[in-house]
This record gives sequence, structure tokens and C-alpha cells, in this order.
Amino acid sequence: MTVIAYLGPAGTFTEQALHRFVGDLQMSDVRSLPLPSPAAAIDAVRSGEADFACVAIENSVDGPVTPTFDALSSGAGVNIYREVDLDISFGIMVRPGTKLEDISTLATHPVAHQQVKGWITRHIPQALFLPASSNAAAAVEVAEGRADAAAAPEPAAAMHGLELVAKRVADHRGARTRFALVGPKHQPPEPTGNDRTAIIFSLPNEPGSLVGALQEFAFRGVDMARIESRPTREKLGTYLFHVTLVGHIADSAVAEALRALYLRCKDLHFLGSWPAVPDDAASPRTTVDVSAADRWVHAARTGED
Repeated sequence: MTVIAYLGPAGTFTEQALHRFVGDLQMSDVRSLPLPSPAAAIDAVRSGEADFACVAIENSVDGPVTPTFDALSSGAGVNIYREVDLDISFGIMVRPGTKLEDISTLATHPVAHQQVKGWITRHIPQALFLPASSNAAAAVEVAEGRADAAAAPEPAAAMHGLELVAKRVADHRGARTRFALVGPKHQPPEPTGNDRTAIIFSLPNEPGSLVGALQEFAFRGVDMARIESRPTREKLGTYLFHVTLVGHIADSAVAEALRALYLRCKDLHFLGSWPAVPDDAASPRTTVDVSAADRWVHAARTGED
């Protein structure tokens, strides 16, 4: 049996992403393990309690999901193996008989709150926001009487005996969230030609150290899909850099850039290479093939023509 941990309880968008992974990878005999946070899900993989963790990594409205980034930074031993994108909209759900004018508190996850604030202002401006550990947990808060309404995935209403007073709520139409399948450290999947590679690194506190590190990618034509900084939590003013690259570590340009980066870093952690979700809005991007340069260097070293 394959155990996949995720941000619970049942009914979250993360659970929907989990089912997408199961279907895409044609997994069988899978047990889902709901846990209270992305960190708990990733720690379950590190401890061996789960085979994989399904976690949100970024959304198109609020950017990176920082609890996931922090969880990936907090220890070695895991890699990302797959990603999936989901369209995101919310149902506003209440206990039966509750009307919009009766709502004085609304619970949802803080990331979700950023995606429905405009709707709240227009329709229930009197509602006080109550942060919840997940959107589905917000539905539980309503069902148990600790909040008047929740913004959550619409299926959560039926799961918890609630009524929907609004459907497909989203301040930004076409909002999407990207989820990753995280597993124990192992050899990455084979390159597909449309891949991502993620790393975390720290640098000496010296002038130009970050510019020099990033130039290693620029010199070799390696595109960065994302860069974020997070505090190390060790000393004020020290940071970890999370970078997602376009390409696979099997690509010669990516491998050479990472080799050069290693020589500049205090610490460098490889988080995996995996098939990327196709991005209809972006033109195809490829890394430079440096194999001809490698052959030239080999010939110069060996005296060949």
C-alpha cells in the first residue's frame, strides 16, 4: 500500500491534487493520510510514516506557499517528483438556514482569504475573518458552530452538512494553485524535454555573492522559473534562496551551472528534477546544449583534432 500524506481534513484542494497524482501515475492501493500542515506531511515522508506528501507550492494570486518552502528547507532527505495545477474557486458555505446578512464571522485558510477578499467586501463586509489551518478545516469550524461561514472547496459543504450560499467565488478568474508530490530522496524521473529543477542554497555574506551565483545560470542560458528568499532562522539578515530552474539535472547546461554554483555556496541542496506542467501562456524554453563545448575541451586536453 502507498501512503500519501496531505493537508487535511478531507475536502481540501490538496486532497483533490492528491487524487490527480494518483490518477496520472496510475497508482493502486493508495491510502491518504490527512495531517494538519504541509510541514507535518513532509515530515511524515522523512520519518517513513508516508511514502509521499502532496503539498501546495504556489498560487497565481498570493505567490509561494511559504509553509511548504520552510518545510522543504528544514531538513534533507526529500525530493519533488511531480507537479500538478488546479483551477481554484471557492464555495461560501453556512449551516442550514443561515443567510448572508446573518454572517458575522468567516473562516478560511489565509491564502484562500487573499483570493476572496473582494467578494467578502462586496457581499458580507460585516464578516470578521477567522484564519483556519486549511479550507476544509474552515468548513468543520462552521459545522461545529465556531464560525458562521467558510470559504472552502464546494464538495466540503456536502461532507459537513452545510449549504452553499455562493458558488465559484474567486476575485481573480483563472486563479490556479500548483501542487507538488514529494517523496524520499532518490534518482529523479527521466527527462521529458519539459522539466523543472529545484534547489535551495545559502551564500557567504559578501558583496556580489548573489549576483555571481545567478550569473552561473545566465552564462549557460539556464532560465529561472522562480526565485524566493526565506530567512535561515539562525541569524538576522541571513537567507536561504529557493530557485526553480527550467530544465533537468540531466541537461548538460543545468548540470554545469549547478556544478559551478556548488563552488560558490555555503550549502546547496538538490530538491529534484521532474516533469513540468505545460504553461500555455509561456513560449517553450530550452537550455543551451554545451556538449559541443565539452567535446572541444576534451580534444584540447587529449591533443585530438
